Amino acid sequence: MITIRILETADEMEQAEQMQAIVWPGSDMDVVPGHMMTTAAHNGGLVFGAYEGEKMVGMLFGFVGLYSTADGLRPKHCSHQMGVHPDARDSGVGFALKRAQWQFVREQRLDLITWTYDPLLSRNAYLNIARIGSVCNTYLRDLYGEMRDGLNVGLPSDRFQVDLWANSARVEQRLGEQVRPALDRRDFQLLYEVKQVGDLTCPPASLGSLDGQKSVLAEIPSDFLSLKEIDFEAARDWRFFSREVFETCFANGYLITDFLFENKAGQPRSFYVLTHAD
Repeated sequence: MITIRILETADEMEQAEQMQAIVWPGSDMDVVPGHMMTTAAHNGGLVFGAYEGEKMVGMLFGFVGLYSTADGLRPKHCSHQMGVHPDARDSGVGFALKRAQWQFVREQRLDLITWTYDPLLSRNAYLNIARIGSVCNTYLRDLYGEMRDGLNVGLPSDRFQVDLWANSARVEQRLGEQVRPALDRRDFQLLYEVKQVGDLTCPPASLGSLDGQKSVLAEIPSDFLSLKEIDFEAARDWRFFSREVFETCFANGYLITDFLFENKAGQPRSFYVLTHAD
């Protein structure tokens, strides 16, 4: 049984620091200090811990920010960090943390939550897009510069910024855990065909044509971190190819609206659904 708690004490913040070091190993300099999280939490932000019994298995940290509209600046919630202990992944901890964050932000009467993640991490994509209902049309090149932690070292820190419109029917349906029809890959046009080189999934030499399609699928590796360990050059190729894919799609009026994961005959495949914004 997973429980979500609002963290406030110094001891709790120390646990959140330790969780960061477990999730993103190798660089203590990148751990958000407890005193900073405490200050944010006491001034409109939040720090959540996910617990299994008395053991912390996940944390989430966010704060209030601003975004631009035609009528000027408006407040939003900026979700900076969410980490789940490796032993608790795929057990619903991330969804529980995001759902609690959504409820917290709605109580503050804020409409928008934004955060960033690596576009090539399919587990994150499935949670952020398919499960929670975020959308995305913003690609940020090398956002954090050279990163030193074990998950990110060696590659440009390209990121999606995703938008979660907290009061939309789409998000209420997803976070209200209403059942929705499963996606079928046959209903969409593939934007390109990936290459299989032995056991490696490699990007094609060039991007296909959008050709006025209403919705298209863009495939990514189903386990990018394992690919990076096995063949760093292939991982780097995916970074630059996917950058071209998403920057081109966004420039042509598409946005990411869903994520499709399939596993047929033990062959997992992962696809973003991009829909023209008109």
